[in-house]
Amino acid sequence: MGKLVSTMFVTLDGVYQAPGGPEEDPSGGFTHGGWSHPYGDADFGGFVTEVFDRVGAFLLGRRTYDIFASFWPHVTDPADPIAAKLNALPKYVPSATLTDPGWSGTTVLGGDLAKEVTALKERTDGELQAHGSGALVRSLLDLGLVDTLHLLTFPVVLGSGRRFFEEVTVPTKFRHTGGRVTAAGVSIQSYDLAGRPDYGSYIADANA
Repeated sequence: MGKLVSTMFVTLDGVYQAPGGPEEDPSGGFTHGGWSHPYGDADFGGFVTEVFDRVGAFLLGRRTYDIFASFWPHVTDPADPIAAKLNALPKYVPSATLTDPGWSGTTVLGGDLAKEVTALKERTDGELQAHGSGALVRSLLDLGLVDTLHLLTFPVVLGSGRRFFEEVTVPTKFRHTGGRVTAAGVSIQSYDLAGRPDYGSYIADANA
């Protein structure tokens, strides 16, 4: 059975919208697209390559799928470690509006999200990876279906844009499994899902 692994780029204030370029996603009047690009050094690239080395299939939200499908099919260098995997491996997109995907290897999921994703995990050899796709990943976290979250925090604050964790997020506990900081200052931290949070009181501790 495969693991569902999410890789998410966020700013210090939690924005995940359009990290790769101004044209990616200007919805809502967002004008800060491309904020991750200045930090794309060798350390960052090495981590991304490590992640793609473990992939067996991709699970993408509709917006992320459209962004990827407009670019990666045109990268045909077989030596490109990201393009080679994205173009060759299965891609799954939960969507009620995507009816005729043009990117080879794409399957649209239209049924119950929990059942569909659980079945995908069971039959995927390697990691079932979600990249970006914030709204989808939040839903999967709420359902307890994400096994590992790679959270890459970039040293920049934007003040606007879609944020990964919102007030409606189900309270969730994670177990830290590893981390590093790139030379450019990107904090790369990995977490495994660990159920619901535990609570306590420092006042009770002091009075014990």
